[in-house]
Amino acid sequence: MKSLLHITNGDSFTDRLNTLNLKGDIITWREMLCEGKTLSTVGSESFWKTRFEFLNKNYKVSKSWFVEKTLKEYRSLCNHKQQDQIVLWFEYDLFCQINMLAVLSWLKTHRRHAEISLICSGKEDDSEHMFALNELTNAQFLDRYENRTVLSQDDIEYADYVWQLYCSDNPIRLENLTDFENYSFDYLSAAVQAHLKRFPTIKNGLNKVENTILKVAATEKPKSRHALLGTILARQDPYGYGDSQYGRIITSLKPLFSSLNPVRISKKGKEVMDGKANYYALLRDNDAYLGGALKYNFLYNESAERILKL
Repeated sequence: MKSLLHITNGDSFTDRLNTLNLKGDIITWREMLCEGKTLSTVGSESFWKTRFEFLNKNYKVSKSWFVEKTLKEYRSLCNHKQQDQIVLWFEYDLFCQINMLAVLSWLKTHRRHAEISLICSGKEDDSEHMFALNELTNAQFLDRYENRTVLSQDDIEYADYVWQLYCSDNPIRLENLTDFENYSFDYLSAAVQAHLKRFPTIKNGLNKVENTILKVAATEKPKSRHALLGTILARQDPYGYGDSQYGRIITSLKPLFSSLNPVRISKKGKEVMDGKANYYALLRDNDAYLGGALKYNFLYNESAERILKL
């Protein structure tokens, strides 16, 4: 009888999985490695120290919360040594795909002999809508489970390689990857492209996400900061950010708004949005990391779709 372990992308999905009575234990991966500095040595003391420092500084995550929610779950994963089969449940967006790479990198080192399979939600049938795991019906769910993708050793090595590149100090190597279609990760190429667009653009020093927030604010004129956040969260985007992540970005753009209640962009904000002014110098934060790379050491050239090193 083969024993099973499920690793999920978050608490709400773990709750749902518990209702389906599938065999096996469940571990919840509580991290957001798409933001802040990451080290390639997943699970090492320096890895967790780096992550805690970022989350504490930027999201006021307390040590006790971090130990209770993230580290305890990770230690539980370390203690699950007997399972022959490990099933990963992750979604199509950047948030999930980066976490998935890190988990696979860890499994490559620590669970070499387990059969690892992947269930990724995203496109369903002919719909353009990208589905989250919790949007699937129970029937779709069980169908996905029965037909899950068993990863080859090559797939796992590739995921680890992409993770190493994500954690390196130069995103240009990640940009030069072109062989995604040779591996079992349907949404990884789009996630990497979304990641590269998080570096500031040449046009105005804002990245894709920041420019989108400014544009939504200017065109929709939301009644409040809360309404702006709601509008952004309702849009289907490749990032998978939550309200705390978008909220932090809105705060960083505050000088470009004349008011956040109701939301109005300032004269300077309009100039930046139109590419007549550059916000790079004001926004530059020497501690802002995307993976292993300093965010403001690179620029994204939108017309050429290439990263430039400063």
